[in-house]
Amino acid sequence: MSLLQKISARAVRRVVYLSRDLQHALGLGNGIYKSAKGNRIILYHGVCNSEPLKFNTLFITKKTFEAHLKFYKKHFNVVSLDDYYAQKFNKDKFNICITFDDGFANNHKYVLPLLQQYQVPATFFITAITTEGHDVLWNDFISIFGKYGPDKIVVSDETYIKNRHNKYISTITGTGLIEKLWGCGFSEKEAMMKELYPLSPFKTNPSDYDYWQQMSANQIAELSASPYVTIGAHSLYHNDLARININDTMAELVNSKLFLENITQKSISSFGFPYGSYSPEVITLAKSAGYTQLLATAFLNWADKSDAAMRERFTINPFISVNNQMRATIKGSYE
Repeated sequence: MSLLQKISARAVRRVVYLSRDLQHALGLGNGIYKSAKGNRIILYHGVCNSEPLKFNTLFITKKTFEAHLKFYKKHFNVVSLDDYYAQKFNKDKFNICITFDDGFANNHKYVLPLLQQYQVPATFFITAITTEGHDVLWNDFISIFGKYGPDKIVVSDETYIKNRHNKYISTITGTGLIEKLWGCGFSEKEAMMKELYPLSPFKTNPSDYDYWQQMSANQIAELSASPYVTIGAHSLYHNDLARININDTMAELVNSKLFLENITQKSISSFGFPYGSYSPEVITLAKSAGYTQLLATAFLNWADKSDAAMRERFTINPFISVNNQMRATIKGSYE
């Protein structure tokens, strides 16, 4: 698709979204919710009080999330992850399962009280990064550092220049820093954070805590104690498991499971692939590690649809209204 075609498609989509919101405001077009049938697993990440797009596109505000919950309670049937796998659905409504990735402390702070208030179940896929002495994921580190860091940096003797999107691009290869690190093991990412942090010590700013702080062991335990919460694993270091060494992949699968089971004193049987990325080899390793529920974003091939352990998830869009998000959720597409 050409740039002009992309711009045209976005313009048309905006008109459609505005039209739907107008209909919704007038009390029209809501029949879609009453007649909708089917099911979908929804994927959230972070929740904050304000400025959800401050560092990336993975956050929504607490106000928006509460509006989602109100909508779910009114129009949909919300089920737990176990019930979703067991297909314990309401045949007269659209069924959804709420999931959160990454293990942000803001999930404990903002999401847990709302789940209890509205009596809605959700599953949280949490990394074990804190067991390694870290409180921020490497990709969140780069996103936040990109906003506050200097225009030029040097990492492992390679110079990077910050572009207008706050992305650091190599002056030698033209490759972004985050892309270069994507397939690396954690030791390279850890070295990067240690090298760059003194240039912009963002952790000293309390107003940014919600955007990077990982949950503590105590917060994970409190989350797990709620009758509305299921805990799942999300790797050890938040690496792309399909790109790293296979032995490292297995270690991440096993150690993250042990970490969470030790805290929650419950069996951990579900795993959310970081970035939704996986491979046939990763699926095999995950099953051998004891996981029976494996969640991606989009399937790599048709065969995965028939795998009893595999499920797809639909990532929420922070740029659209609640009404349009709900319509997209039913459709399974933002087109």
